[in-house]
Amino acid sequence: MSARTARTRLLAAAALTAVTLTLTACSSADGTHDEGAATVSPPVSSTASDSSPTTGGTSTEAGQVDAKDSTGSTGSTGSTGSSGTTGSTGASGSTGSTGSTGSNASQPASDSDYVRSPCSPASTRTTATVVSRPLNHLLLTVTNTGSKDCDLVDYPALRFGDAQSVPPVVEESQPQAVVTLAPGESGYASVLLSMADGSGSSGYTAKTLAVYFNVKSPSAAHPALPAKGVYVDSSVSVSYWQSDMGDALAW
Repeated sequence: MSARTARTRLLAAAALTAVTLTLTACSSADGTHDEGAATVSPPVSSTASDSSPTTGGTSTEAGQVDAKDSTGSTGSTGSTGSSGTTGSTGASGSTGSTGSTGSNASQPASDSDYVRSPCSPASTRTTATVVSRPLNHLLLTVTNTGSKDCDLVDYPALRFGDAQSVPPVVEESQPQAVVTLAPGESGYASVLLSMADGSGSSGYTAKTLAVYFNVKSPSAAHPALPAKGVYVDSSVSVSYWQSDMGDALAW
């Protein structure tokens, strides 16, 4: 081999080596670029994940779905804040308007709220008088000697002598209203002592009389009877209290 030929081969080998190194470098540079693209892709995926809740899109990753759901449940917690509308229950404070009921206190009491006092022997004077007309009748008169009005309620309950029962009332004699006596005024009731035709039975002479102003009265008045007493039989009866003497004697 000549020296020229050897030199030519050496140059050719050097050139081949240079080309090989160049190709290797290029190959390495391309590989580095690919790795860089792989590195960038995760942020892009993350950005897509972040945009999912914004767009309302559903992520395909279960973990991300759970994250969105948990965020939604937190939002529902915010809705419990709307339960603050129960604060509108404070409107029930308007129930305080029922305080307007207190305005009723300024209104005058109705007649039904006014309670009169029943007449009692302590503030009245009672008399028992035998009348000529009608026959065999006794007139009871109660006069208010007190300083306030009082009521004669229903009819008197009478006890003649030692009698164990009280005379029945004549129902037809019931007046339209309770008899109210102002100071100085009088009320009346009549007593049929016996039948004029003698049809009554079990007659007796009574010399004392106890007058209870009604069947519930706790105490009685004791008007005087004539000295000889009065004759009473089984036909004895009494009228309701009347404001007029004539109305009482009609029974």
